[in-house]
Amino acid sequence: MKIGIIGTGAVGCACALAAATRGSARQIVLVNRTRKTAEAVAADIRYGTPLCPKVEIADGDYDSLDGAALVMITAGINEKTGGATNRDDPQGRLRLLDKNAATYQDIVPRIARAAPAAVLLVVTDPPDPLADVAREAAAQMHVISTGTFLDSLRFRVHLGIHFGVDPAHVEAQVIGDHGTKQVFLWSSARLGGVPIAALTKKGGETLKDLRQKLENEVRYANITIIEGHDASQYGIGMVSARIAEMVLRDERAVIPIGSWQEEFGVTLSLPSVVGSSGVIKVLQPELSQEEREGLQKSAQSLWAALEHVKEHA
Repeated sequence: MKIGIIGTGAVGCACALAAATRGSARQIVLVNRTRKTAEAVAADIRYGTPLCPKVEIADGDYDSLDGAALVMITAGINEKTGGATNRDDPQGRLRLLDKNAATYQDIVPRIARAAPAAVLLVVTDPPDPLADVAREAAAQMHVISTGTFLDSLRFRVHLGIHFGVDPAHVEAQVIGDHGTKQVFLWSSARLGGVPIAALTKKGGETLKDLRQKLENEVRYANITIIEGHDASQYGIGMVSARIAEMVLRDERAVIPIGSWQEEFGVTLSLPSVVGSSGVIKVLQPELSQEEREGLQKSAQSLWAALEHVKEHA
């Protein structure tokens, strides 16, 4: 019941705090380029652990990852530092790929040597193409990305707010890439089994207007957060901790999460069964024609970004 977290910037700290307070693992090891930073973060959280489920948190080096069931990678430049905060930029998070790919090519082999049996969870933006970079750097490891799990939760939250209900009871998913080409599955979105399209019609509004408003709110939620707080960190921290629980407990939970999709030739998110080896099975949702085309465009965008990295390696 041990996890490792690589990187103790804003997102890494959020992942560590969420994992500790939720009791996601019995042991948490923090690894950072500057060890003193990891040591300080571990100490800060450790002082609050008497209030948490039993957990030990410590700083370490890559060798300290030995025996970890899952390792999260949060290292790399973030959206604000990397200039990925322009709503009009079609690249979005993909603008960070070149620099963060170089970081991954350096650290993933170190993780693989220390914890070859661990599931590798890619958290750094853009997580989907970076998962492919990680997979090439450590072919023997099970690699997954946080993908569109957070986007799906954001989608549910905004639908819940709109209809005045608890988002925990909203059924809605986002698939494809964690970026500007993500695909909202409106055709299967439901509240209490009732299609969202039927609810909007009954309420005297158009689905088109609702789609435009909510998709913009979800797609650019990270930018809205960064504009007020410099970093989008807490939601992804909670999501990463929850994924760790699914793996460590072999839960067989079903969520939209990123894994290698042979059909598309890239890592992207589809509803998947998550357990001890990462993604155990991928489910194929029923899609409208528009959604199928959107998924293809999402995959093409990811493929083009990866080709650019390979050309400039």
